[in-house]
Amino acid sequence: MSLRACVLASSSSGNCTWVASPTTAILVDAGLSARTIRQRLEAIGADPAAVRAVVISHEHSDHTAGIARLQRGQGVALYANQGTREGIERDPSLQGLDWRQFATGHAFEIGDLRIAPFAVPHDAYDPVGFVIEHGGVTLGIATDLGTPTGLIREKLRPCRALVLEANHDEHLLQNSRRPWPLKQRILGRQGHLSNRHAAEMAAEIAGPHLTDIFLAHLSAECNDPRSARAEVEAALRTAGHGHVRVRMTYPDRPGELWEG
Repeated sequence: MSLRACVLASSSSGNCTWVASPTTAILVDAGLSARTIRQRLEAIGADPAAVRAVVISHEHSDHTAGIARLQRGQGVALYANQGTREGIERDPSLQGLDWRQFATGHAFEIGDLRIAPFAVPHDAYDPVGFVIEHGGVTLGIATDLGTPTGLIREKLRPCRALVLEANHDEHLLQNSRRPWPLKQRILGRQGHLSNRHAAEMAAEIAGPHLTDIFLAHLSAECNDPRSARAEVEAALRTAGHGHVRVRMTYPDRPGELWEG
């Protein structure tokens, strides 16, 4: 067992993923309260006190809500790039935190985890996805992106497992009661990934090494989990990658534990 991960929550109300080697545990984003994060870690049998750091993809509150309490309450280190840190510090309640800054495109280490941040298109200051590696096993996380760029494909292609956004069904979004400007934002190049685009990218980058895809950040109003899963599974089968398991993530409870 080289690497383990569990999406503790994923939705517009909060995003947080636990990733651990045998000796190092971190969170990718912390968009839940510290108390809820602790409860969900305990629910999967992980020790909340063992979490060493939070690495933050971008400054939106559904990715940062718990960071102040985690640092001030239990000394968890916070990692972000300059744009994300500056975006977070626009909130007066999040000023005065102690930051460890990384540069997008440059890998860094926390314990025995190697973390490689890469740029993604989203309406934030300097949003990133991550590829996390230990013992030759890699996990890719890209939960907020408007379009699947060539760079994203390149970074995620070697991964054994993916946490990948499948935010909305385009038909459901277009026919929802949401204001037109919000629909445009979600559908834009810096918005959120649809089921169709997630399925197309998954089918393109999958290979014999890929075992699992966790569909993340599903819209409660503009998506259907069964449809999202079916669309991605169908695209994978058509491309000859029917061995890849497609798993779901949830806003109100942890998803399945992955071990690679």
